[in-house]
Amino acid sequence: MEGTGLILLLGLMVLTIVAGVGYSLYRLANPTRTAGDRLRELAQGQDVETPMTDLIGTGEPNNQLIEQLSKLADPASEQDRNRQREMLTQAGWRSRRSLEMYNALRVTLAVCFPMLGSVPLSLIGGLYGVVFGVFVLALAGYYGPQLLVQNQVNKRKNDLLKAFPDAMDLMVSSVEAGLGLDAAFRRVAQELDTASPDLAREFQLVNHEISAGVTRVQALKHLHLRTGLDEVRSLVNMLTQAERFGSSIAKSLRVHSKGTRQKRMSKAEEEAAKVSPKLTVVMILFLMPVLVIILMSPAMLRVADALN
Repeated sequence: MEGTGLILLLGLMVLTIVAGVGYSLYRLANPTRTAGDRLRELAQGQDVETPMTDLIGTGEPNNQLIEQLSKLADPASEQDRNRQREMLTQAGWRSRRSLEMYNALRVTLAVCFPMLGSVPLSLIGGLYGVVFGVFVLALAGYYGPQLLVQNQVNKRKNDLLKAFPDAMDLMVSSVEAGLGLDAAFRRVAQELDTASPDLAREFQLVNHEISAGVTRVQALKHLHLRTGLDEVRSLVNMLTQAERFGSSIAKSLRVHSKGTRQKRMSKAEEEAAKVSPKLTVVMILFLMPVLVIILMSPAMLRVADALN
């Protein structure tokens, strides 16, 4: 009992330390900025869009530590680095230091997990068990954040995809009512602010980029990079071709809206069709053994009485 209590206590300490480290790194990556902070940044001539201005000074020790830890897990090629940055952006983390914080977190957990788990492992198993457990914990700490980020990316894509056909319908109605494409994006963003805040924010960013001087085609390409949806890529290609060849944007949007609705319906039908095989597996694993026992029990009891 004493050994079990010690293991539980050590496990609780490990979870507490890991949660504290993760929360601290998250707060560093996403600090809370008040209106006073923005006013001070504007008064000092700093970049308002940089959320970590007060934390990433060139001479601060924590900044140097994060950079050194990030270099240990930094990809060798620029293509892999861009792929990681794109994955973090699609997960909703758009800080300029998000890539460095992500790699620093991977290195930190890859070191902390084996250090904190070596004591419980030494109490449970022998030398080979400890070595194997430390190796598994190091891999879990290094690749765990990647799995979590990828899960967040998939979850965010599903949330965006649910509201995207409705957004296309609203955009078709807005364009056919006489609004321009930029005004239609603005209107759709206002209407979707309650139903789908993430998609509304993406459309608002498109309007902000166009207002800042970015071309519409480039702003739409940025929209595809931020969302990672194939439907958005099709929308970008369709609007680019419509603008280049002078075709009707309203008709093109209507065709694209119809395609997105059909694709959403097909996906819903596919998910519904998967229910029956899943229920069959559950019935075979859990219901069939119980049913066989119930049906065979009387015969087995009679055979046992006859043999006795």
